[in-house]
Amino acid sequence: MWLLLQLSEASTASAVTFSLNGSTVAVDDHGASLLDVLREQLGCRSVKDGCSPQGQCGCCTVWVDGAPRVACVTAVRRVAGRSVTTVEGLDPALRARWAAAFVGTGASQCGFCTPGILLRLAALGQGNRPPSRHAVESALLAHLCRCTGWQSIVEAACIALGIPGPEPAALLASPEPAASPAPAAPDQSPPTERLLAAWRAQLEGRSPQGSGPDIVLGGGGFADDRAPEGALVQLGAAETPPAPSLAAARAAVTKVQGRNTTLPPTYPVDLPPGEWARTLQTTWVEPAYVEPDASWCVPGDLPASPLANGGAFGGKRRSPVPSRAAALARELGRPVRVLWSREDVVRYGAKRPPLALGLRADGTGVVRMGRTAGSPDLGRLRDRIREIAPGVAVEEVAIAGPLVSDELRGAGWVEVLAALNALPTRRPPMPEGSQEEGSQEGHSQEGHGRAEVSRPGAGRAIVTVDTQGGALGRGTVTAELWAGEPLHGVTLRSYVLGAVHQALGLVWTEGIAVDDDGAPVDLTIRSFGILAARDMPEVEVVLHESDRWPVNGSDAVFAATVAAAWMAEGFAPRWPTRRGAGRGGQGRGTIG
Repeated sequence: MWLLLQLSEASTASAVTFSLNGSTVAVDDHGASLLDVLREQLGCRSVKDGCSPQGQCGCCTVWVDGAPRVACVTAVRRVAGRSVTTVEGLDPALRARWAAAFVGTGASQCGFCTPGILLRLAALGQGNRPPSRHAVESALLAHLCRCTGWQSIVEAACIALGIPGPEPAALLASPEPAASPAPAAPDQSPPTERLLAAWRAQLEGRSPQGSGPDIVLGGGGFADDRAPEGALVQLGAAETPPAPSLAAARAAVTKVQGRNTTLPPTYPVDLPPGEWARTLQTTWVEPAYVEPDASWCVPGDLPASPLANGGAFGGKRRSPVPSRAAALARELGRPVRVLWSREDVVRYGAKRPPLALGLRADGTGVVRMGRTAGSPDLGRLRDRIREIAPGVAVEEVAIAGPLVSDELRGAGWVEVLAALNALPTRRPPMPEGSQEEGSQEGHSQEGHGRAEVSRPGAGRAIVTVDTQGGALGRGTVTAELWAGEPLHGVTLRSYVLGAVHQALGLVWTEGIAVDDDGAPVDLTIRSFGILAARDMPEVEVVLHESDRWPVNGSDAVFAATVAAAWMAEGFAPRWPTRRGAGRGGQGRGTIG
């Protein structure tokens, strides 16, 4: 069957000639996208596939005749006779300037999204009109970055484009606040600095992670970027036989194109009966890591890890993709690639367990955790909740829906910790000068929340959320962190910013709809409710120096931000609290 398919393709193919990074190339046109031609035929792996063909994550952005275009929704025939530029084709000085700005501000963590972001933002500097911060944030609407929280990316763009603004810095308070020294240029960074940055990144992401200009430019070593030439390809979770190419594999499967739904979020776990001082229900939330699950395996060898340069917030720890690649390679005696589409990730990837909880004023109560058929045991989550809230009983409830996992960032215990912080008798005092300082009853102050989180063996964080004011009119967040020796202030600050962004999204806007049969129906990146750059408050990060052994700190920031953001929202009994506010500001449809 595959031979007939290839013969049919060959008989109808026509040649398309265009310029790629200054060199003329000719490729056969089988109706493929520019993205597939660049990656599969021309070996250009800096261009990433995060959602194709949705055209919504921006990871495959290239320049076509100097203007940014999303390659996954651009037919290759449309670039005939035109000039295509990837990060490799940028002027070396321009490329180095942007890479240095990203490294110097911590604007790249895993690095999967950054080549496309860099190209779109660098295009702002090629026009006749001086760029602005507003133009930067508007350009970022075409992209998804889950790691960095946007602020460091905006800062990097302002530096590279020469846009006036405050210099980004984490404050080191030990014992007197002082701005951290500016990092060395990426090609001059000493090995010790790179080692400390990698150490801090592994503590925060719980997976090995490198940094530097090669990461910014797409060289993070992602699984599908390193797949051997000629490997067979299997797509999705279906039991279809592997095909000789990606194009043939796509032709062999019936793909239901991702879409947004008009269905409202559901709250699948009922509140426990009782008289409660505080209640909370949560919906389904997509982890939204940007690199889809991917692996490959050569017979007799170990499969490639889908966690090449980052931890995916725990979302890929139990991914079935590596074991599937290994089994197929062993069975067929050939190298095999196994890839999930964005829709596959949403359908089959693990989600936070939806929950419902009720707490009494003394901190006792009940939390019900939803668990679906086939999901792993939630025993570790029960243990974590008992550790932080010994007076809270934990119940498991069988529900219909996608798989759930307790390995996702802060799953379950963060919600319980936020509810404990929400109790009038447990909330920390308001900052000096606030109207209800020391108040033990009701909501502390409209639009304001403050929470402190500390866990044994991990960091301590104090986060203040003010949803009103700020220089940009979007509110402010202050995140203060003690996490042992900072090791590398730029890296730690980047993770703190990312934790604040993810926590605000969890409380405010994030959620996907699931139908009555338990199938996710929000399958596009723009339906997840991820906060856009233009929706983020200004975040100030204060890092406290210490000679204690370094520990994870961003999880404490995540938990404290969740609690403070909920407080600022008046303890609305269901998350997300701002579901009607434009699904995170990302808009809908494809941005070119």
